[in-house]
Amino acid sequence: MYLSDTEEIIAIVITILIVIGFIVKTYQDIKTTIREEKEKFREQKEAEEKVETLIEYLDSKKKLIDTVTKAKKRLGDL
Repeated sequence: MYLSDTEEIIAIVITILIVIGFIVKTYQDIKTTIREEKEKFREQKEAEEKVETLIEYLDSKKKLIDTVTKAKKRLGDL
């Protein structure tokens, strides 16, 4: 059972279309994955910056409380 010339051409065209479709789908999946990873990285950086800002805020607040405590102590000693 052999294929006619027309059937062979149709089979080759379909095969080529399937391969092209697979390549396009794989390319889209790779682009999507890269975009998602970049977004995760950006979100992680933003979270780290927020944590650093919070740490700086808490350190400043601690210094202020320590200064107020020392001032109260000195006033109490007078």
